[in-house]
Amino acid sequence: MSILTRKYPFTQSSHWLRDCAVYCTVVFLIMYLLQPFGFSMYQGNKLLVSLLFGAITFGCCVVFGLAVRPLHQRISPWRVWHEALSVLTMILFIGICNFFALSFVFHYPIRFDIFLLFLYWTLIVSVFVAVCSVGINYHRYLRNQLETLLDKTTEQQTDIVVTIHDTTVRGNDLQLPINNLLYIEAQKNNVAVSYEREGKVATIELHTTLAAVLDDLKDYENVFQCHRSFVINLNNITSAQGNSNGYQLKLGRSNSIVPVSRTYVPKLRSFLG
Repeated sequence: MSILTRKYPFTQSSHWLRDCAVYCTVVFLIMYLLQPFGFSMYQGNKLLVSLLFGAITFGCCVVFGLAVRPLHQRISPWRVWHEALSVLTMILFIGICNFFALSFVFHYPIRFDIFLLFLYWTLIVSVFVAVCSVGINYHRYLRNQLETLLDKTTEQQTDIVVTIHDTTVRGNDLQLPINNLLYIEAQKNNVAVSYEREGKVATIELHTTLAAVLDDLKDYENVFQCHRSFVINLNNITSAQGNSNGYQLKLGRSNSIVPVSRTYVPKLRSFLG
């Protein structure tokens, strides 16, 4: 249920028209290639009739989109369940319009029981399509939001040098430009700090805890705990893969994979705004 109440992105007009074209193409291909509902028995021009159903679908998408767009402005924030209900309603609307078109082409009598049966199967298909559509688009949204971090500027931190303390009696503290920090991994009683030095990736172990490191770097918003064993520098993310259940990150020139665990995904999403 928590997924349904999450904020969902507003679909931009380019994506909206593209989705209309996709729905139109899918309906056209289903009618022309699979020829359901007795369409295989039709003796007329099947290509033109299939194009007709595709055109009806595109028109329904456009009309429904124009009707729903004002709701995006009135309902804030637009949540996942809003989008799912919107997609479900749109598919039902497309199905009803195509049902009447189908009755006209094949001269089927429009009977209430047949109409209810049609709505029943359309609703089943609609739920499946709505779940897939919303899930894919929401995943794409999270990926796009995460990828915005790749463009995050580091100019304001160019001259900042941070210190990570070693807690042993004769330990050597690590000082480095914050822009060179990649990630820090907890390893039993130590932490391994991965950073860039002279264009290469270096790693050093310090006797301290991840909590102590976070306290040392608490003034820097780009230092982010993404896992119970990892802290990363958000500015140095070079690639990201995954979804709302977790991500896998690469930072700087390092070939290591740093996980963002499911527990920390909401925190990361909150950080992204």
